[in-house]
Amino acid sequence: MTRRKDEAAPPATTTIAGGRLPVPALIATLTALVGLIDVITAISHRPTGWTWLGRLIPGMVTQTATGTSVGAGLLLIGLAHGLRRRKQRAWRAALALSGAAVLLDLARGLAVVPAAIDLVPFAVLIATRRRFPAAGDPRTRWRALGALAALAAADLTVGLALIHFRHGSGGLGAHVEHVLAGLAGITGPVRFGRDGDGDLVGAVLLALGALTVGIPGYLALRPATPVAALTAADGTRLRALLTRHGGRDSLGYVALRRDRSVLWSPSGKAAISYRVVGGVALAAGDPIGDPEAWPGAIRPFLDLAAAHAWVPAVLGCGPDGGRAYQRVGLRVLELGDEAVVRTAAFSLDGRAMRGVRQAVARVERAGYTARIDRVADLDPAERAALADRASAWRSCGTERGFSMALGRVGAPEDPDSVVVRAFEDGRLRGLLTFLPWGSDGLSLDAMRRDRTAGNGLTEFLVVALLREAHRLGVTRVSLNFAAFRATLARGERLGATPALRLTRRLLLTASRWFQIESIYRFNAKFDPDWQPRYGCYPTTRDLPRVMLAALRAEALLTRPSLPQPSLPGRRPQPPRTPSGLGSEQPGPAYIASEGGLPGTRASAGNAPAEQPPVTSERVVLPTRTGRRREGLHPADGGHFGEGLRSREIQQADDRSSRDSTPHSPHRAARPRRRRAAPDRSPFST
Repeated sequence: MTRRKDEAAPPATTTIAGGRLPVPALIATLTALVGLIDVITAISHRPTGWTWLGRLIPGMVTQTATGTSVGAGLLLIGLAHGLRRRKQRAWRAALALSGAAVLLDLARGLAVVPAAIDLVPFAVLIATRRRFPAAGDPRTRWRALGALAALAAADLTVGLALIHFRHGSGGLGAHVEHVLAGLAGITGPVRFGRDGDGDLVGAVLLALGALTVGIPGYLALRPATPVAALTAADGTRLRALLTRHGGRDSLGYVALRRDRSVLWSPSGKAAISYRVVGGVALAAGDPIGDPEAWPGAIRPFLDLAAAHAWVPAVLGCGPDGGRAYQRVGLRVLELGDEAVVRTAAFSLDGRAMRGVRQAVARVERAGYTARIDRVADLDPAERAALADRASAWRSCGTERGFSMALGRVGAPEDPDSVVVRAFEDGRLRGLLTFLPWGSDGLSLDAMRRDRTAGNGLTEFLVVALLREAHRLGVTRVSLNFAAFRATLARGERLGATPALRLTRRLLLTASRWFQIESIYRFNAKFDPDWQPRYGCYPTTRDLPRVMLAALRAEALLTRPSLPQPSLPGRRPQPPRTPSGLGSEQPGPAYIASEGGLPGTRASAGNAPAEQPPVTSERVVLPTRTGRRREGLHPADGGHFGEGLRSREIQQADDRSSRDSTPHSPHRAARPRRRRAAPDRSPFST
């Protein structure tokens, strides 16, 4: 039987699922344990107390060997992580250090027992050299800062322990001062009772100081390997594949992110875009291209991960992609569902859409208009305004998204993307961006809005796009991904098991920090079709590591930054609109306004001469936990219905009508303060 070109035989080095033996992990533990023993024995025993021959070695040699032995032990502890990941560089360094540790033990007074202990990892590393074939990771200078922090903490701990074992005088403050001075080769204030102890402590601290300066300096000054990025050639080839096969996956266009690398099948008919985060090779979505060529791209992806000892993982793949990854040995886990709205079947009529209909009507009455354009139809000034407003309205300092977001707004290299903007009196108040999904679909990418804009602005923009879908040639719109939607829907149904209810309650608790329930509720308003999305990973023990890498890639876990100081008595002001940005007038595109028919164009003749002032209307929402929210019945699986949300909206409308009636002259009128509408959009990032 002839094997197809894209189905090459798997090499012997590829190991998936349960094929990896824990030998490197055991060797890493052994190496770290021996390094710890070296540190403890070096600082707790006297160099010349082992044998009578040890007294013949000069004191300067024993002191230098003791200090160097402490540094070698610390480095062995640090190399354990690389050995666990089967890195060849870590194996070479550990082999050299363990061999040097044997010689150092003999030099610091013929310490035979510690030398024999150090000989064990040396022999084991030689015998298992074939277990460490993995290449190194891309070099970054962030490791220099991490190494500096770790070595500084180790220096302080070892120095204080060494002074304690040598019975140094003074208190804790004097000991810390002595350690800091000793790292720079300066004699500190602590005094020791026995002769030679002070010289020994000084030698150890000086060796640790040299190690603390040398290792981070080497990591910072060595040539850095460029971080993976999308090349121009790969981008051109990916666009050609998306033109032919982009309609298969709504996340296909996200493969054009600039922070991903691309791996191609031998025939060039399929590709996988991925990014390495914390030793995890993260692919997103289904492979791009012909499904028959997917195995030819998946196999090189797994081989590359095995060569570098990376954990291969996939985020947000569809059913077809999940089955393709499952055939090669990865495990599949359902992550949630994607909401897809069929534009031909969408309508605001009926009781089920009452909440969306009222939100849209409220925004239209406030005088908002919507404009829909392709990015190719915008001039450079409008594209710059979009990018500026999208950055200013982002609720966090870091651009979030990896698997389902493009990471840029209004870029000229995305001419087929669609931008939906909301204006109030000619001022930009909110925007949505949609990515191409084949020739007849759009996928929601970014949602930004002014914090002071009225409630329901996001629903207004989505409805404006769905109304004009026929003009754009769009038959399907992917709103967004709702994580754990099935669990949330089943957990609130009548007769749900205690396990489902407990899981749902945990998800509701996590929704305080992550937008889990709010995104699900928002998507459910439009009565979409739910399409499942999956994650793939090798083994259960790799799952926590994959989850951590996914949170880092999605920018949900970021490096801590210093808080910005603020002046006392000053409140943060909303970002000001620069000159020429956000003040552009709606052009001759689709305008949705009060009294206008969907799909009509606004002209200068029928535009209102003066817009009424916008007054915010506050609607009381039900509590987050234990109630029906936004009209979703617990037994309908996420379809919008007549629930508590609809009743409260009606009650709010009744209260507003009662407030407009004159009060009795015998009752004192209470002044009412108008407040800006809070941002209730779940996509405020």
